[in-house]
Formats: sequence, structure tokens, C-alpha cells
Amino acid sequence: MDNRHLTKRSFIVIMLVTLIAMTVLHFARDRKRFWADEGMVWTTEYHITYETHKHLRDSIQAVLAAVDASASPYNSASLLTRINNNETQDFDSLLMKLYNASLAINRASQGAFDPTVMPLVNAWGFGYKSGKMPNKMQIDSLLQFVGIGKTHIVGNRLVKEDARIQFDFSSIAKGLACDEVGLMLQRNGASNFLVEIGGEVVAHGVNPRGGQWHISVDMPTDQDTTVSHQAALVIAINNEAVATSGNYRKFKMMDGRKVSHIIDPLTGYSSTSSLLSVTIIAPDCMTADAWATACMVMGSGKVQQLMDSRADLGVMTISADDAGNYIVWSNKAFANHVVGHNPSFNRAQELQPCELQAGHY
Repeated sequence: MDNRHLTKRSFIVIMLVTLIAMTVLHFARDRKRFWADEGMVWTTEYHITYETHKHLRDSIQAVLAAVDASASPYNSASLLTRINNNETQDFDSLLMKLYNASLAINRASQGAFDPTVMPLVNAWGFGYKSGKMPNKMQIDSLLQFVGIGKTHIVGNRLVKEDARIQFDFSSIAKGLACDEVGLMLQRNGASNFLVEIGGEVVAHGVNPRGGQWHISVDMPTDQDTTVSHQAALVIAINNEAVATSGNYRKFKMMDGRKVSHIIDPLTGYSSTSSLLSVTIIAPDCMTADAWATACMVMGSGKVQQLMDSRADLGVMTISADDAGNYIVWSNKAFANHVVGHNPSFNRAQELQPCELQAGHY
């Protein structure tokens, strides 16, 4: 055989093999897969599962860092700290989102949610300053400069009626962080993902097995020093968010009684009621996060009156009766998400723990 023909044939074979290899490599790179990221932020754990072409851990960290730099009252260099210290009046886009959402929910909850509780949070010892149980005179004094209605926005600048007004967005910022991570994932082509930060959750699309995302809701068991999980029930969500607020994980014993970290902005006192936890399902996690806190402040009676007929928010409360039994109530919007329960779940009933492991799947 002519060496020239052999050389030509060899060249063609090599080119075909190279083309096949490049095609396989291209499709391998182009194929989406599920990734998982987890870590610690704001003294709590986060778990993120998402389907994309590439790992996005650096982008996730960048979003979390941006929220911290903007809205953390515990970061001495954050924009919020500078605003609280009256060093600037300028809001960035993240603080504007938090402020506008807070203002809307403050009005809808008749003042039960208010991010200007920072001085009271500090006074009760749950903020960035140490404190102990304040007396009535101290509380009355602090209430003079608590109230988001004593502030307003001009352009992108915050105007305070009293320079002593300080903001604490802790009860809504984790929800914002979940939303912002979700938006970043969507910009990078993810349509299937779950973002969970400290129990606040945003879920879109399907899980790695192609089914709905399932979220377990914890039983409200006292645990001020450790975190354990015992599932009360499971809900299924898609393109929605879930947040739970309660007084069973973050509290202090003061003068022989349990003091919750949830401070009523209307009275200035630690919230006290038979209500142990509230779980909210909402279109976005910032809304769910804020409403969960607002409902804890309001108490079960007001929550049922306000939320019973709402279709845009799913609401479940867990309270305790005089005998110490768990009592659950939900509206219909929440009941429709419960796995293995029929719509009659929206009636108050005694709650028994589920036989499953807490978490999302």
C-alpha cells in the first residue's frame, strides 16, 4: 500500500478520534448535575443543593458576604451599623429591600413586626450589647424611639425622627439571604435548587430524584444550649419559601423564668403566650421570615383571626395546652402542603411527632 495513502488514512482516523473526544468532553461539561454546599454563617448552619453546570460555592459565599456587609448589626463595619451609629443615611439595594418589606409587614401586622427593636433587644441581652432584664422605667424610655413609622425614605436615604432609632433586621435578613442566593442560582441557569439557612428555606423545581422538595417541621422542644431535630410533620413545596420562628431554641433564664428572644415592639417586653412556634409558607423567604416573627408576637388567637382565610400565606402554629400537650392549628393554605394529611388538617388538633428524620429531601 502506498505510504501516502496510509498516512492520509491515519490522519483521518486521528481526526475522527479527536473529534469524538472533543464532542464527549463538550457534552460532559454541558451536562447539569446536582451540587451540594454547606457551612456556617451568622452562627448557624446552611445547606444548599442546586443543579447547574458548575460548582458555585464562590458565588454563594459572595452573596452571603454581601448580605453581611449590608445588613448585619453584629458586623462593626456593615452599612447597617454605620446607619445605626448615624455615620451615614445612605441605603444600598439590600437594605432597601429589607426596609420596604419590613414597612409593609409592620402595617399588615398592626405593628407586631418592627425592625427598630434593636435597643430593646440589647436591653434584654439578645443583641450585640450585653443586657439583663430591664425594668418598666427603662422599657418605657426605650419605647420612645422604637417604631419604623418614625422613619421614612427620601430617595435612597433613611430619615430618622430620632437619632437614637436603631434597626435590627435579624428576623428577616436570613430570609433575604435565602432569596438572594436563589436569585444568583437562577442567573447561573439553575431551575432546581433548595437553599436553607438556619431553618429558613427557598425551594424551586424538583429534587435530585425528580420529585417535590419535602421539608420537615420540627417539634418545639426546649433546647437553649444544643440543637436537636424531631420532626412534627412534612410539607411539600415548589417555587415557595418556608420559615419557622419559635421561643424554644433561643431564650434565657432570668429571675427563675424563661425569657424569649422575641421582643414585642409594642410593649417592649419579651413575648409571652402559649404559642411555641409558627411556620409560614410564602412566595419568598423574606416575607415568610418576617411573618413568622410577627405571628409569634401576636399570639395564637390573633394569628388565627388574621390568617384563617388568607390564601397567599400558609400558616401553622404549635402551642401548648394547660396539660403540656402540643396543639397544632393551620389555615387551609398550609394544610394543602402537608404530606400525608387531608385538608381537615386546618382544624386545631393534638400533634404527634412523625417517625422520620428532620431535614429536607
